[in-house]
Amino acid sequence: MYAVHPGALPSNVWGGITQALPGDCGAVVLDLAGVPEYFEAALSGGHTELTVASLVDRLVAEYRADRVRQSAGGPVTFVGWSFGGVLAQAMAERLTRPERPDRLVLLDSIAPTDAYQQPDDALDPPLLLRWFAMYLGAKRGRAVSFGPGGSVGLDTGTGLVRLLDAAIDCGALAEGTPLPGLRKLYDTYVDGLLRNNRLTATHRPAPSSVPLVLVKAADSLIPEDETLGWAELAPHGLAVHTAPGDHYTMLSRPDAAAVIAELIRRPRY
Repeated sequence: MYAVHPGALPSNVWGGITQALPGDCGAVVLDLAGVPEYFEAALSGGHTELTVASLVDRLVAEYRADRVRQSAGGPVTFVGWSFGGVLAQAMAERLTRPERPDRLVLLDSIAPTDAYQQPDDALDPPLLLRWFAMYLGAKRGRAVSFGPGGSVGLDTGTGLVRLLDAAIDCGALAEGTPLPGLRKLYDTYVDGLLRNNRLTATHRPAPSSVPLVLVKAADSLIPEDETLGWAELAPHGLAVHTAPGDHYTMLSRPDAAAVIAELIRRPRY
């Protein structure tokens, strides 16, 4: 298994999934935190000179080097979580036919299709606040909820005030946590999303040459879209499954790890 990890959470969140794999299944995490220009873009307004193609160049080089180091043979599965799914799919299409994986498993990843190549302002505050609450909860190990009505209709300022109260009440944040500190974390989070949105905006994916497996989180980023746009890029088949948790906790929950590991270890259509 080669997993493409786009950051946001530390790469050790893959530990539960790798431990759930059979003992003879190797696992490599390709962590984009090792690309300084990518990581730093989330600290500087989401602007970067990188492209999907330039990131794929680096990932393909690392993949090929690892295969040589290990003198590896046998079947390979690519796994991509979130924006990592976009890169994993582009990697597979960059490789020669003998190098390609047998399958690609996408974990709550949104396809880089026209429907989802949206301008920055399409990421409106209620949507961003909902996603940020998931992220904060995963980082702190506590579910953070806006309560009845969710984040619908909230502007950023009001939403963060409510989120701070909710996070303190559930123990995700300490009493006395200042609002400016939460705002800084939120801004960095949003800049990371903008970076990925801008990278995707200039990417034109080729249809997948290998079968796709999509694992949606029970609380997905976009719950109303069953295939998250991947159906039009899957001429060799798309299987859709659900794992417990939300977009972020699906990587760390033991019950979700068991579902994902089972789908990685053998095809299920």
